[in-house]
Amino acid sequence: MRIRTLGKTGIRVSEIGFGCWAIGGPAALGKTQIGWGRVDDGDSLRALQTAFDSGINFYDTADAYGGGHSEELVAEAFAKRRSQVVIATKGGNITDANGEWRKDFRGDFLVRRFEESLRRLRTDYIDLYQLHTPRTDDQLEQALSAAQALDRLIEQGKLRAYGISVAKPEDGLKQIEAGFGDSIQTHYNLLEREAERELFPRAVQTRVAIISRVPLAYGFLTGKFTKETRFGRDDHRSHTLSPEKIAEWVDKTDRLKPIAADLGISLAQLALQYILAQEAVSVAIPGAKTENQVRQNAVAGEAPPLSDEVINRIRRVVA
Repeated sequence: MRIRTLGKTGIRVSEIGFGCWAIGGPAALGKTQIGWGRVDDGDSLRALQTAFDSGINFYDTADAYGGGHSEELVAEAFAKRRSQVVIATKGGNITDANGEWRKDFRGDFLVRRFEESLRRLRTDYIDLYQLHTPRTDDQLEQALSAAQALDRLIEQGKLRAYGISVAKPEDGLKQIEAGFGDSIQTHYNLLEREAERELFPRAVQTRVAIISRVPLAYGFLTGKFTKETRFGRDDHRSHTLSPEKIAEWVDKTDRLKPIAADLGISLAQLALQYILAQEAVSVAIPGAKTENQVRQNAVAGEAPPLSDEVINRIRRVVA
């Protein structure tokens, strides 16, 4: 597994990380389902162990994933080897007293949530803390004003670095111009390439780390879904992906399959290797529920880089 540096933080991370959203299991914020359906904790722990054995050292979770259960599983998996892994988590979401999903990025709120994450993770420090996807200009402004509180956690030795998981690439540009933190986590995959246009060049200039989330496009870039695919009610994809979006993504993945076949690799490996070809990207964080999924993801961090010819062919297909 190849290793990169997480932007200007000096933290060394595997090119392929482990996105811990799905292993949290069913979850809701307010009345909105945010999980991926039911999972088996035994399978999840074996997947985490397999990731570690495969050279993956970066694990991205959040206090909202399974209502904190994802963090607890990461703690169980790595309690005896904390120094050998890089743990990133997130905060900023809450179900309020009225049962409504609310975002809160005030410094005092984030510090409380940070301390709760520390307890669930059974650690005395977090490597990377991310503000969990402000979606409006007001929320982003509030998030950017939390720097002082997060800097204090660094001074106390509880935190190594911080950043934002952004809703859209332009929010990442605003974050860079504000000089906030060290990392930007953004949607980036072969079906969602907007970040390439402006965000990536600016991130390279400023040495801000890019973390590619949903790199397999909610599983569509594994090639296993069809236009008729529908998801269960406890799976967030049932309301975040319309039938029209599913059809569009299936069309594009079908056009990519011949490229993967010509190279003798899986479609998922092609998708991950394309992401790793981008200079701005420090780590891609595909999710996994099983050991086999982890092994398939890890291969992309070991394989030779894609050629410019293949990259250009991919771009023509998904343009």
